[in-house]
This record gives sequence, structure tokens and C-alpha cells, in this order.
Amino acid sequence: MLKGIAPFNIVVTVQILALLVRSLENHMSLNIRPILLLVCFCFLLLGGHQNLSAATISAGVARIDITPPLEMKSPLGGYGERMSKPAEGIHDRLWAKAIVLSDGTKKFAIVTADMLAFPAPFKQELVEALQSSAWQADEFMLLASHSHASVEMNAFHPGNSFGIPQMGIYNPEVHQFLLSSFKKLLLSADQKLKESPVQICVGTSTIELEGWNRNRRKEGYTEHDLTVTRIDAVSGEPLAVLINFTAHPTFMSSQQMWFSGGWPGHLQRTLETLLGNDVTVMYYNGAEGDQSPVPRPGSGESRWEKAERYGVELAKVCHEVWGQIETEADIPFQYQTVEFELPPANWHPDFMKTGGSEYGLSDALLRQMIPKLFAEKAHCSTVQLGDLSITGIPGEMAAGIGEEIKRSAGEKLHVKSPTIGGLADAWISYILTEEAWMKGGYEASVSFYGPQLGPIIKEAALSSFPNFVP
Repeated sequence: MLKGIAPFNIVVTVQILALLVRSLENHMSLNIRPILLLVCFCFLLLGGHQNLSAATISAGVARIDITPPLEMKSPLGGYGERMSKPAEGIHDRLWAKAIVLSDGTKKFAIVTADMLAFPAPFKQELVEALQSSAWQADEFMLLASHSHASVEMNAFHPGNSFGIPQMGIYNPEVHQFLLSSFKKLLLSADQKLKESPVQICVGTSTIELEGWNRNRRKEGYTEHDLTVTRIDAVSGEPLAVLINFTAHPTFMSSQQMWFSGGWPGHLQRTLETLLGNDVTVMYYNGAEGDQSPVPRPGSGESRWEKAERYGVELAKVCHEVWGQIETEADIPFQYQTVEFELPPANWHPDFMKTGGSEYGLSDALLRQMIPKLFAEKAHCSTVQLGDLSITGIPGEMAAGIGEEIKRSAGEKLHVKSPTIGGLADAWISYILTEEAWMKGGYEASVSFYGPQLGPIIKEAALSSFPNFVP
């Protein structure tokens, strides 16, 4: 569904120009209607573009602690070796944050969370929970950081009735806790937008940051873009910051059993401290399917220290970039969602050697699980906010495909900083090129929709770009 420029402004402009045509004809002997209509049309395309595409945006921002109480015995996600053991402590707390944006005719919420991923049914469950407040599915995007020390995704997947420890055992109490938390978060941000909206100015900058990540398949593209979006009140006070950098939060192994947001959590807290003034920093990952972080020099052997140092030092870089960003008040704001059919779900020939072994699965179990755990449809969404675009991808995409999507977004939306929002709204699979899927390996083995999944999702992502008049 396209949410773009308000049609009211176009209609009013056309009506005014039509009156001008009739007035001039009354004072001239020739019928100049065709010529003037052509001039008016050119005006709409060229001279009228700035007023039609730009808008004054207001925002409401909120955050909520989503760390499950330890007595809920929530399993940590990311590693089958943990055998669904519950978290033993809290190293740092997990947070979800939301910014609701509105130009007066439409609204869209960007939601980030210190989560491993969202199971496929979760967003629709959230939409149903928000039914009384009239939120639509295409009006918000859930972006998980992919922390490997957060809640196991299958612990709140209602279709997970198999009781396999390596996969994470369904926990209805955790499920309801998270559903309630995200509902409260969106309602809180929306209420702030309605009751005390903050008119904002926005600016975005992208730099190349080499040496911080690598392609873990030891071949192919490595994504070096760091994108920082500065969102200030028009009065000058900083309100929120969006950070996009592409790498797995995998410094912690299966041996670390405390809740943590990983290096993205340290990044957000450190930058919030540097900026002060209750600024909300929101991190979202990119096409991280084959991207791993590179530890900072001198980090030592402690995995906790590696994660903290990485996040703290990245926050310092972001702070420098943030300080150089110029903001604008009147900017393009639009979004669109495209739903599409997925290929029939199945498992890769290599699965039993890798993921199957890790997660204790068999062919017989997989035949039972696929109808209950894997979606038949998915969607991609793109939101544009000034020079920033975020294209949400429902899984872990290889960075090379993500770069192709970003390049197209830059060209078609005329944005300087196109980004990928990885793990958006749902985790459906790893997403690779056809060649990489055929070659095999870990990432291919946990790609459950065959070799055409990458091309299909790329096409859907390109189709999600909002129509924009250049």
C-alpha cells in the first residue's frame, strides 16, 4: 500500500490553475486552453515538485524495558548448544524503542529492539492486539538487532509445539510478556505524538567504515557503510538518532548465559550518554547474513569485553558523524509495503550436516515442523525520511544482494543514504544468491525456501520503493 503525497494539495492546485485558464480565455480571442494546460502540467511536474514532496514532520518517541523477569525462565537464542536453558542473569537490559512519524495525513513507526529476531506470526498478533487503536500492519516496521544473548525466537512462536531443546521451547508467559510490551511501546509513542508532538528536522550521513566487519563466508561482498540519521526538534534539541551498521552481534558464545543487547546495546547506551538530554538512540542491523564483526584491537580474551569495547568505540565514531550532520525541516516522507508468495518451504541438502545437527532435527521432524513454523507469505517495506531510506528484509540477507537493493533505492528514490533493515518484522530464513545457495555451507543450509528465495525477495524489495516524482 502506497503512502505518499497527500492528493488534496494536487487537487487544489489543479483547481486554481483551471480558474486561471478560464479567466485568461475571457480576455483573449484565441482558445489558448491546450497551451496553458500544457504549461500547468509542466508546473505540476517541475515547479510544484518541492511543495508536493516535502512535508513538515512531527514525531513521538518512547522506549520500554523488554528484559523478561528471570523467574519466567526465558531461554536465550542464537545457539542450539544452549539446549533451551533459561537465562541465568542480566548483564545489561534489553530495550525496545519506537519513533512514530507523521506529516498530518499519515503516520509510520520505526521500532528497534534488542532481540534475536521475530517469529513470523508475531507482527500480525501485535496488529490484532492494537486493533482498538487502529494501527495497520503497513504503518510500522519491527527491526531486531539480532543479539545472540536475547530471547530465543522460537520461545514466543505459538506454532512451536515440538519441545526440542536445541530449538528453544515455547514459553507462553514470555510470549504474552513480549506481545504486551510491544503494544505498550507503540501506544506510548503514538500518545506522545498526539498529545505533545515534536516538529522535527532530519539529516542523514553515510561513511565507509572499513576493518570493523568481514564476510564470514570468506568470499564476496563486505558491507562497510555506517549510516547515522539525526532527528532533532526544530528548536534545536536532539530527539533521536538512528544507526545502521551491518554485522552479527556474535561476540558472546553459547557459554554466556546472561541477557545482553551485545555490542548494539553498548553502542546505543554509550551514544545516549555522549549526547545527553534524554536522546533516544535506535540501532538497526543491515543485510548481515554473511557479515561478522571484527574485534577491536586490544580487546582481550573476555567475550563480554569484546562486545563492550566494540559498541563503545563504534558509538564514538557515530558521535563524530552525528556532530557534522546538517538537518532540514521540510523533507520527503513516504512508505510502501509489498506482500508476496514464498516458494514452498523445504530444507537444503546440507542441512543435516550443519543446522540439523546443531538443532537435533531429522527429516521426519522437519516434515511436521515446516507447516507450523514457516510462513507461506512475506512482505517487504520501504520507508523514506528525507535522504534516508530503510528497506525492510524479513530475514538474514547476504550483503551483496543488500548492496544491489541499496543502489537501486538510491537511484529511484533519490536518497543519499539508502539502507537495509535486516530481520524486519519476521525471520523467515537466510537469504542468498542462487549461486551461494547451490554452493552450500552453513548459511545455505538454514535457507529454507530453495535457490530462488534471494531473487524473489530482491524483486519484492525493489517493488516496495514508494512511487516518487524525480
